[in-house]
Amino acid sequence: MNFSEAWIEHDYNPFICFNENGRVKSLNQEAQYLLGAISIKKIFDIAKTYANITYGFKTTIIDLNFGSYLFYGITVGYQDDTQICIRLYKKPSKNLSPSLEDREFVNIYSLLDLCISATSASSINTKHQKIFDPTFPDIKLKVEEFIKLLNKIYQSYIATDMITSKLMLNTGEYLRFQGKKYPIFSLHVEGGNRDESFEKSIEDIAVKAHTIVEFNRERTTIISVMISS
Repeated sequence: MNFSEAWIEHDYNPFICFNENGRVKSLNQEAQYLLGAISIKKIFDIAKTYANITYGFKTTIIDLNFGSYLFYGITVGYQDDTQICIRLYKKPSKNLSPSLEDREFVNIYSLLDLCISATSASSINTKHQKIFDPTFPDIKLKVEEFIKLLNKIYQSYIATDMITSKLMLNTGEYLRFQGKKYPIFSLHVEGGNRDESFEKSIEDIAVKAHTIVEFNRERTTIISVMISS
């Protein structure tokens, strides 16, 4: 996998390529989750409807809602009659708070390692995999609440054999507040046997941590504003 392919694979937005018969030729990780909520045919029909009349690429601003998935636009591209690709752009989360109250600078990698170590100590049979964007600066978080949130999420996967944590910047997504733009980042926690009874307590802690959470089958996602100055 070259760099461009790896970038698409880890993109926060779903990306799917179809052949001329509507069969999936390739897709990234986010698209795999999306196709758990909507049929392949529906996405293929959208791609055909909004494709450029001639070969090339066309971006359309359009509201699309598929359950908990909300999109504000799509790009459709094709260069011949054998393949057509679509990228769907997720809506930025509107419930995030950029408030600086009670936030302090923290190295998020150290914070994640701390919570993972605590979880590993309580469940020696669970292994952890970390996939982290290596470019995060120190950022301001409500550290105590963020640690509580992470620990509660990891607890909800206590019965699984492998927990994967993915830290990534939501490329192209920002929250505007008092004339400033703040990037948005996500932490995906994935594993089998997620205990859904934890969801209410996780959501309550997320509010106190000035973050939001999304639940999808075997994945829990924390979405937060990146404040680095």
